[in-house]
Amino acid sequence: MTIAVLGMGSWGTALAIRLGRRNHVLRVWTHDPAQREALGKDGENRKYLPGIPLPPLTLHATPEEASTGAEVVVLAVPSFAVREVARGIAAGRRLVVNVAKGLEPETRSRLLEVLEEELSAGAAAVSLLGPSHAEEVAEDHPTAVVATSRDGEAALRTQEVFADETLRVYTNDDAVGVELAAALKNVIALAAGIAGGLGYGDNTAGALITRGLAEMIRLGVSEGARAETFFGLAGVGDLVTTCLSRHSRNRKVGEALGRGATLEEVLAGMSMVAEGVPTTRAARDLARKAGVEMPIVERVHAVLFEGESPREGIRRLMTREPRAEDPTGLRGAP
Repeated sequence: MTIAVLGMGSWGTALAIRLGRRNHVLRVWTHDPAQREALGKDGENRKYLPGIPLPPLTLHATPEEASTGAEVVVLAVPSFAVREVARGIAAGRRLVVNVAKGLEPETRSRLLEVLEEELSAGAAAVSLLGPSHAEEVAEDHPTAVVATSRDGEAALRTQEVFADETLRVYTNDDAVGVELAAALKNVIALAAGIAGGLGYGDNTAGALITRGLAEMIRLGVSEGARAETFFGLAGVGDLVTTCLSRHSRNRKVGEALGRGATLEEVLAGMSMVAEGVPTTRAARDLARKAGVEMPIVERVHAVLFEGESPREGIRRLMTREPRAEDPTGLRGAP
């Protein structure tokens, strides 16, 4: 079939490589004209996935041009750009698969909500999420992800399009839970990175992952998600992967902050987006609006945006009032 890939960062490139190996016809757009030229000239994405050849594809100047005639559109742009790029997708009946893991910064909306507002009649929106570092997917490491949508048929179609011998695709009809889990785990990964940058080890990471999961569940349930979704691929699976992996952008940002860099210095040196940074603002705002306590998210927000030192953030987490453990986060005890 004909598939458009909008966005050729590391994840968009990895998916284009995978889809091309299955002999789909690929139409590609990326926002940077210089990158479009380089992709055509080099036959690989030297900026994000050097050394891995691109499959046959055609390069296009706009999202509308790339998506015209495509049966499936892969939306592989950062969360903040989803709305604008979605508006540029050619009208018509097609499957639109978002792969960004975040919330829209200005509205705090989930990305399926954004797509439902912006896509033309007849288009079906799905999010494809889970523990899936682009570098490993491009190299055919066995990977499992989850497709979620309010449209069950669209999720099943996504499963059919993307699943192969090394990419296993599950479906989950809890779109609220899957999207919130995928977004919130990036905030906890920032915290894990901060702890690592301070020199703390596995004990601290284990505590942050476990208590971070409880916070994710607490907020998710308040927003209408099912608690069990957070124990699946988009929750525990992606949380552990993102908190501990050497590939994790969010962990790397946290590590740099823990070593003393400012957020401005860290972001200035990055060519890719760390979704956890804007998601921290959105998560903190959602939690306060819902009356949900999220101590880790609060401290990450304070370190990122309020000038709190990383070491003070950890100290404040550790010296809160003692209480009984609430492993699921559902009794309200943070």
